Amino acid sequence: MRSGALRPAAPLWLLLPALAAVPLLIALPGISHGGGWSLIGRFLLGALQPSLDPVVLGSVLEGLGVTLAIALLGWALSMVLGLSLGIASSRRVWLTCLGTARPAGLIRRLLALPRSIHELLWGLALLQLLGLQPVVAIAAIALPFGALVARVVSDQIDNLPTTGLEALRSSGAAAPAALLTALGPPLLPQLISYGGYRLECALRSATLLGVFGLGGLGTELRLTLQSLAFHELWSGLWLLLAAMLALEALLGWLRRRWAMPERLSLGRGGVGWRGRELLLAGGLLLPLLLALAWALQVNPASLLQWQSWPPMGPADWPAVAALPWPRLVANTLSLTLLAAALAVGVAPLLLLLVEPWPMAQAALRGLWAMGRLWPPPLTALLLLFVLEPGVITGALALGFHNLGVLGRLLLESAESSPAAAQQALSCAGAGPRQALLYGRFSGLARPYLAYGAYRADVILRESVVVGLVGATGLGSQLMEALSSFAYDQLLALVLVYALLTLLGEEGSDRARQRLLAPRPATG
Repeated sequence: MRSGALRPAAPLWLLLPALAAVPLLIALPGISHGGGWSLIGRFLLGALQPSLDPVVLGSVLEGLGVTLAIALLGWALSMVLGLSLGIASSRRVWLTCLGTARPAGLIRRLLALPRSIHELLWGLALLQLLGLQPVVAIAAIALPFGALVARVVSDQIDNLPTTGLEALRSSGAAAPAALLTALGPPLLPQLISYGGYRLECALRSATLLGVFGLGGLGTELRLTLQSLAFHELWSGLWLLLAAMLALEALLGWLRRRWAMPERLSLGRGGVGWRGRELLLAGGLLLPLLLALAWALQVNPASLLQWQSWPPMGPADWPAVAALPWPRLVANTLSLTLLAAALAVGVAPLLLLLVEPWPMAQAALRGLWAMGRLWPPPLTALLLLFVLEPGVITGALALGFHNLGVLGRLLLESAESSPAAAQQALSCAGAGPRQALLYGRFSGLARPYLAYGAYRADVILRESVVVGLVGATGLGSQLMEALSSFAYDQLLALVLVYALLTLLGEEGSDRARQRLLAPRPATG
């Protein structure tokens, strides 16, 4: 094998990132304190005895309804924005319509900034401008998500085959009609699949925004955790878990049912029956969104009614320059890399460990579901019962959350991949773990690590979240700037965060392209 080449025959590459756990385990005793273990025990016992008090359940259900409504409205708005801006930033669209791709490049650059700023920062900024109201959380989700969707849509349009488009243009079809006819059908399944993923992300983001006081169940979760009311806390967690699993199951079923190009084709009979189902779903979704907006008393005009800002003193740029920038950036990057290594490497390791035991596999699925559900700031607050604040505590919180995401992806990919190689190794006498590692994981190594590179980019954006609850890096400095109304520092920190995020995005793109590139032939 050539030096540096990653082959499917080397599935051990999947496990290499887990080596980051070794120095972490060595460092843990030095940052731990024993005073909070009894609280951890009470927290775990609370899972077995959630509160069934009608008042508690009523409050939790109301908060869950607000969270679901915010998630759905924010997602719908982001999809509309993303599809519109994705078409506007597509090089293929501009080349077809005007013969030049320069406007697409300009729009892409303008969308880079809102995409790079985490929805929590959008929420906190809009909260200062508009006050506490549901439209703040909805807009905080829609703005960065819309920019993310636009990037994906434009890339998908530009990567679609253009043979049909060129044929239609040669036959005299107008540019808009040719684009819609040639690129619409193959784009739709990809848009459906990615839109479902973004809806799952919107639910997690709506919960996270609630943790920081923007309404919904997240606010209830944080208040019950801070007051150590663990029975009430688990009442909310179990209901949120049920809602999340139901949403994942529904979206998975819809992807399998709809996201198939041949089922969405236009034939002589007009729109196929799958297409009719899509139209029906769209027709039902619109009145649902209107009803949710009415229930939350969402007023789009309030976006134009800004509050007066607190008094701001003159900018102190020397103080901004005197901030410990190298340490802040280094801690943020260290937190990101450690969390990414733990999430990427521990997921396949745990799957290998539980392979012979079905009950352990079911428990692992439940653990990963809780990881996806539990907002990283609450995990960080829980870890602060037994650990000192810092890079490791923040990395554990982010790593646990992203472990749930990556574990689910790896498990679903392994279950849907061909089992012939694993069965052949088992028949040849290999153990269950060895057969899984070299039978199924070998073919998943490259795409899984490519997605891990993408998650590292996401973790970099999310590092601000744990920083705001006492970890270290740019996030903790952001919280200090917000609490002291130091808007000069806040502006500088947000710009540095955006720059790091864009650099991380570029790095993860290059890593994915290298991992997914065709392997060179070897003799």
